[in-house]
Amino acid sequence: MLSLNLWHLKLIAALAIFIMTVIAGAIPFKRRLQSLQGHDFPIGEALACGVFLGAGLIHMLGDANSTFHEAGYHYPFAFLIAGLCFLSLLLLEHISTELTHHRPGNSPAIALLAVIMLSIHAILAGTALGLTENLTTALVIAFAILAHKWAESFALSVQINKSSLSHRTGINVFAIFAFMTPIGVLFGNSLDLLVSSHSLLLPIFSSLAAGTFLYIGTLHGLARAILIQRCCNLREFSFVVVGFVLMAIVAIWT
Repeated sequence: MLSLNLWHLKLIAALAIFIMTVIAGAIPFKRRLQSLQGHDFPIGEALACGVFLGAGLIHMLGDANSTFHEAGYHYPFAFLIAGLCFLSLLLLEHISTELTHHRPGNSPAIALLAVIMLSIHAILAGTALGLTENLTTALVIAFAILAHKWAESFALSVQINKSSLSHRTGINVFAIFAFMTPIGVLFGNSLDLLVSSHSLLLPIFSSLAAGTFLYIGTLHGLARAILIQRCCNLREFSFVVVGFVLMAIVAIWT
């Protein structure tokens, strides 16, 4: 069983993530902002990017692959599942980009697809935190989610406010997104109770979470992605490296 300290940390992290999401999302709704100009969070996003890469590659994929092997599956299912998750999220991003190019900027379809796409990797990111069984790793992942969630929530709220969705509908769809990561944390934490009868649930969701973290850390946002937009800025790219190295160091004790 998980220690009480770790369980309490996950509960606090889930609450903090929810509050952060609501605060960041409320600003565009209150001011009816329709542009991200002047509202950028490069260092926090860059550090989170490195943490996500390290968590996905060093922690989750290795653990999931080992669990599949212990269960008698010698095909690299962990990497297959993570790759399929990565490509699925990338496909949704491409569809969103195509909609943006072929529909007016205030199209509700663009905003709703953004909510769906971000909700998918929000719940999987929460699941990753819920699955974590080490206090230090949980702390670092929680920090990365918080740093990333602020910018992501703000950007989504701007997209919703730019669309032709009514104010009430916009608030409702944003509320769905806001609950996704806390739900994922609770779901991931409860998976250990199901492992005895469904032993493959843990590696499957760990692989999905790894694919999600790899996507968030690399191509999330496509042209606006940290590794694409800011890789020539050594100061900001250095924070990506710091985040990755941090997860590599944490792996020594996990």
